[in-house]
Amino acid sequence: MANTIYLITGASRGIGRALVEKFLARPNTTVIAAVRDPTGAPSQSLESFSKDDSSRLIVVKIDSKSPTDPAAAVETLQTEHGLDRIDVVIANAGIAKELLPIREASFSAIREHVEVNAYGPIYLFQAVYSLLKKSAKPTFVGVGSPLGTIADMKQRPYPCTAYGSSKAILHWIVCKIHYENEEFVSFVVDPGFVQTEMGNGGARTFGLEKAPQTIEESVVGIVKTIDEGTRESVGAQMHAWDGTQSPW
Repeated sequence: MANTIYLITGASRGIGRALVEKFLARPNTTVIAAVRDPTGAPSQSLESFSKDDSSRLIVVKIDSKSPTDPAAAVETLQTEHGLDRIDVVIANAGIAKELLPIREASFSAIREHVEVNAYGPIYLFQAVYSLLKKSAKPTFVGVGSPLGTIADMKQRPYPCTAYGSSKAILHWIVCKIHYENEEFVSFVVDPGFVQTEMGNGGARTFGLEKAPQTIEESVVGIVKTIDEGTRESVGAQMHAWDGTQSPW
């Protein structure tokens, strides 16, 4: 069986960490866990995950704020680990630090959210492009949010200027990748309102005890969409963790 190679950013916590664990349990799988600090305890603890004897974990440094980290990571993957392709890239790393209406939103927060949630995936895609093209099914996945939707904004009247606008940019980028690369499967996944540190923090802001979706529910849905998705079925679309399609 051919080896499948995944690269996941934001891999040391939350959804990214759970995706690493899920894929490592499969046979003939290489998981590249991209983290801000490979020497930190959360990153090093990834090595404790159970994995199939035919699978392996590679930890690389990618800080989404860095224009150079992705290219440096790709160089390391090629020269030190002998990788000549990547099959699936999941741009999962993101932040949600400020949830305020436009009249109160700070420009510093808006800049930071765009830098991480939008610029970061562009840096990543440009760096991995040549390796993705060598895959039989090159797949680029952006972890988005319905808070970044324009068509359905009326149904989600939450104060999220910095976060929502940065995710809207991400959605555009992932959609444009689909139309510029006819052999790619490029789409956005909506992980749901998930019980991660970030998700639960947002839930408390809105008066909830915790977010409604478990990490396991979210990750199972994301993996299913990645496994089964084709250019025709998911390309240039946003699919929620439960299989439903969300509007842009």
